[in-house]
Amino acid sequence: MLRAVATWWDGVELWLTQLDFTVQVVLVVAVVGPLCWGAAAVIDTVVERSVADRLEAAERRAQRRAGTTTEA
Repeated sequence: MLRAVATWWDGVELWLTQLDFTVQVVLVVAVVGPLCWGAAAVIDTVVERSVADRLEAAERRAQRRAGTTTEA
């Protein structure tokens, strides 16, 4: 299986390197651009949720501390 993927990738790489530079740039931008945008969107969502969860947990801890110190 790995050999088949490597052989396919070698064919794609050979085809790409034989193209004109302008066509290479257009293909790379058309493929890499959306991939990078998607990866950035996923990373942004993960970081946003992680930070929001940590802030909410810290706020709950602070409220519990404030509630126990005022009652005691």
